[in-house]
Parts: sequence; C-alpha cells; structure tokens
Amino acid sequence: MRCIAFAIVLLALAGGHDTALAHGIGGRDAAFVAATNGADILPFMYLGAKHMVTGYDHLLFIFGVIFFLYRLRDVIIYVTLFSLGHSATLLAGVLFKIDVNPFLVDAIIGLSVVYKAFDNLGGFKSVFGFQPNNKIAVAGFGLIHGFGLATKLQALRLNPNGLIANMVGFNIGVEIGQLLALAFFLAVMLQWRRTASFERWAVVANGLILTAGFMLMEYQLVGYFGAAKI
Repeated sequence: MRCIAFAIVLLALAGGHDTALAHGIGGRDAAFVAATNGADILPFMYLGAKHMVTGYDHLLFIFGVIFFLYRLRDVIIYVTLFSLGHSATLLAGVLFKIDVNPFLVDAIIGLSVVYKAFDNLGGFKSVFGFQPNNKIAVAGFGLIHGFGLATKLQALRLNPNGLIANMVGFNIGVEIGQLLALAFFLAVMLQWRRTASFERWAVVANGLILTAGFMLMEYQLVGYFGAAKI
C-alpha cells in the first residue's frame, strides 16, 4: 500500500513538467466538443470523469485532504466542501464566460497542493504557531480548482446550443471521477494505516506531495511569464 501511495505522488512529480500528461482536453475529445451541436450529456459526463481521474493536480489535493481523515463523516464533509466550490466556479466560469488566466489559476492549484502537504506535516503550528481553518481552505481552494476546470473548457469551441445541459453533464462526470479516485485513495489509506511504519512514511509521502506542488507552481509560473513575453 505504501508503494501505491508513493506511485501516486511520483506520477505527479513526473507529470508536472510533461505537457503530454497535462490534464487539458485535446485530440479527439476536443474535436468531439467542437462538433457537438445540442445537448449530448452522456459523452460530456465521460469527458468530465476522464478529466478528473487524469488530473494529477486535483488528485494530489484530494489525496492530501483525506490523508489524515480517519472518520468517514469528516471525509464526506471535506469532499463535499471541495465539490461545492469547484462545481460553482466550473459552471459559472463557462456559462458566464469569466475570463481568468489559466497559468495563474493552475499555479494557485499547485499552491493548494503545497498548502495541504505543509498542513499535514504540521507546518502551520510548528512554523507559524497557528492552525488555519481547513474547512474554509478546502472550500476556497475548491473554487480555484473549479476555475482550473473551466479554463480547459473555455479553450475549446463550445457550442452555445445545449451548453447548459452539457456543462451540467460534464460536472456530474467530474464528481463521478472524483468519487472513483476517492474510493481508491481510501482503500489504499485504510490498508496503509494498519502498518507499523505508517507514521514514518507519512512524513515522506507528504514531503513528496509538497515537492510536487512546488513543481506544479513553478511549471505554471514559467508558462505565465513566458507567455507574457510573447
């Protein structure tokens, strides 16, 4: 189980500088979206689920959020807060054409990964002497993650005909993908927490998550400042 947890983080570390693993919508998926005329909910649900389960930044944040949550009630509360946040800005961003810079949004998403890993390592209490309200933080970062999802869709040629239904379908797909990923993470954590070495390796895992978050931030900021020079 420890190896699986590390594999999740290492995949993100490898993907952070590889545009081939970036979680944009391209290829045949982009062509399908461009050709869509009218409501086509099921394919958009598939695209939403696919986008979530391949979005390493979203997955790392969720993994960090549930890392030390031992009660199912707490998992449900935090994941619900995150879902409400990203659902609101995903739909609002696309339907109301809210224009945000995708590089900066994704950089803040990387910051959210850094935040959660730093929190899991006890950094706020030990370094700054206080503990932020994690419920507010998770909901707030959920809003940013939603804009991250919206920017990927705004980059496509979305047909206004059937747009609302298709975006609702996409959002439902995102939630399905999130639930699938969450179920996998919880199964891994349940087994890993039973091992005697969990606490020791938990520090290593969150150190890797922290590193992955910084790499994601750096990658997006390089893209932002590089684009500004063009």
